[in-house]
Amino acid sequence: MEITYASPSAGDLTYSSFTPSGSSIMPTRLVKIIPLQHPDTTSYGSSGGVYSSSSSWSNSLFSGWRGKIERMTFIDWIEMFLPCCLWIRTYRWREYFQVDLMAGTTVGIMLVPQAMSYAKLAGLEPIYGLYSGFVPIFIYVIFGSSRQLAIGPVALVSLLVSNVLSGIADSTDALYTELAILLALMVGILECIMGLLRLGWLIRFVSHSVISGFTTASAIVIGLSQAKYFLGYEIDRSSEIVPIIKSIISGSDEFSWPPFVMGSIILAILQSMKHLGKSRKHLRFLRAMGPLTAVVLGTTFVKIYHPSSITLVGDIPQGLPSFSIPKSFHYAKSLIPTALLITGVAILESVGIAKALAAKNGCELDSNQELFGLGVANIFGSFFSAYPTTGSFSRSAVNHESGAKTGLSGIVTGIIMGCALLFLTPLFEYIPQCALAAIVISAVISLVDYEEAIFLWHVAKKDFLLWTITSTTTLFLGIEIGVFVGVGVSLAFVIHESANPHIAVLGRLPGTTVYRNIQQYPEAYTYNGIVIVRIDAPIYFANISYIKDRLREYEVVVDKLTRRGPEVERIYFVILEMAPVTYIDSSAVQALKDLHHEYKSRDIQIAISNPNREVLLTLSKSGVVELIGKEWYFVRVHDAVQVCLQHVQSIKEAPKASDPSPEEKPSFFQRLLKQRGEDLSVSELESGNNKPSDSKQSDPKLEPLLFRKS
Repeated sequence: MEITYASPSAGDLTYSSFTPSGSSIMPTRLVKIIPLQHPDTTSYGSSGGVYSSSSSWSNSLFSGWRGKIERMTFIDWIEMFLPCCLWIRTYRWREYFQVDLMAGTTVGIMLVPQAMSYAKLAGLEPIYGLYSGFVPIFIYVIFGSSRQLAIGPVALVSLLVSNVLSGIADSTDALYTELAILLALMVGILECIMGLLRLGWLIRFVSHSVISGFTTASAIVIGLSQAKYFLGYEIDRSSEIVPIIKSIISGSDEFSWPPFVMGSIILAILQSMKHLGKSRKHLRFLRAMGPLTAVVLGTTFVKIYHPSSITLVGDIPQGLPSFSIPKSFHYAKSLIPTALLITGVAILESVGIAKALAAKNGCELDSNQELFGLGVANIFGSFFSAYPTTGSFSRSAVNHESGAKTGLSGIVTGIIMGCALLFLTPLFEYIPQCALAAIVISAVISLVDYEEAIFLWHVAKKDFLLWTITSTTTLFLGIEIGVFVGVGVSLAFVIHESANPHIAVLGRLPGTTVYRNIQQYPEAYTYNGIVIVRIDAPIYFANISYIKDRLREYEVVVDKLTRRGPEVERIYFVILEMAPVTYIDSSAVQALKDLHHEYKSRDIQIAISNPNREVLLTLSKSGVVELIGKEWYFVRVHDAVQVCLQHVQSIKEAPKASDPSPEEKPSFFQRLLKQRGEDLSVSELESGNNKPSDSKQSDPKLEPLLFRKS
């Protein structure tokens, strides 16, 4: 019987290199397959080689940017550099003004006591917290892209500032304050550079487990660092938990009851108001009023009873900050690691919550523009005595829950901060230190994310391990080491997953032409002499060795229990399902060539199924398509299986094809039965059923999709 293929690319398909005896025996059945369209490599430039596909990618990228720039109007350019123009131009005064005013006022009332508390945590005078919550807010409203993000001093950045600067200067020295302001300038410059270079994507390599473990450990350290205001005596300043606990224990003989009782009562009130504000909608305002309530209660008690054992904030300068250039630039080199760390925290906190709030409000947010806005805010803030600022989880959540629609709420918050600096600082003199400490502890309690650890333990043990490593190293080795270890382990996991991609052996689901992972679908069956492998990752230099090792393993380890079709003793075809492969580099191309030669020496043929356009173009330019043969590239796995099955059947029949002796010459009836046997449907060949079926059901031109029912 003459053999042809429906695919024009398979017209030259021969079998001579696959028979053990070397005889040329052609397949015996006609199959219908979908032809694969091979790209014309001449239309992609004349440079050739594997790397030209990357140049076409870059050309398309630049052409996309060029087209976007050409479509931009003058107003679009203004809104790109000044995002505030977008909401100003579309502002609905009747709908937005009242809710923006209410939200801005609520956040401002919350920010005033928090700013002073976080400044004390940073080792600075409370006035610098108020300065940090004033100018940066106005600048961010102009250059920031988020409409609900509330920026200003935050606990984690304050702890980082305290941790690094305490090793350089004493907190009572003027140098300490100068370095904190210089740090704001450096952080701002780094954030602007990252925003302009569009490097916000780097944060994707830090997993949520690292962020959760880091913030949990940092919250514990922050809470313990505020214990001195509750206990009434000094404890060592450190970012490690062991020195802090040792210091608390060693000074226990100096314990004072009055600040402990007052701080505990205020903390209980803060937690109760926060809980009521979260759990009951009509009491939502209590959450924002908590810090102000703590300050008012503490100040009232001190004014009435004048307790000598409770330390107070003391004198706070009155008036707005004056313009000044940051000093002590010769310390800049030693501050670079901390500036990088604070920039990373800013990306995690600000961009993360800004994206979440934008999604809830149906707005678009450019993370790179967000970074640039934060950077400009910190740069301008450093000229007005501010230390590093970033977005706050708690205040941003309150701003959103209060109904903020635009950046006008931030302007209102800034005005309240300005009024506090102009008129209210004399009243702040009598605020108890334990009240500010209670505000900090109340804010960081919500950052202790033990529920995330429980969730990870039940869902993903590897992520739980990452959470544990990050939190433990942060607690016992310090914040900087904790961050670097967490990020390093996170990157190690990413590299390991990339270098050891998931590879699945596919089998056919009964009654279909669908091929799935045999581990996931035990009912799926494979075929003798054929291995179908799906590679679920890009193929590049880091993982090609692993992929080759797995392919060799699948060639040797054959599960005959789930195999059907003609019975042969070994593997003759390896089908690579490349639909999930999005990219292939030069190292992988060379490895495929080596693998082809290795297989060819053992009479094994590679077939490739469904490569995408870029992968197929790379294989064409590198000569792999011609090396393997265009006839061995298929649109579907099922097409490849059909062609390979016919060759496996021919291999099985090869010994029988030798010249029979006169005694073995078949009779007329035997030749007739053989002719009918050749008309068996391919579906029966695939199913491994060798019993002849009704000739009415056997049409060799039909594609074997499903088992036919009689």
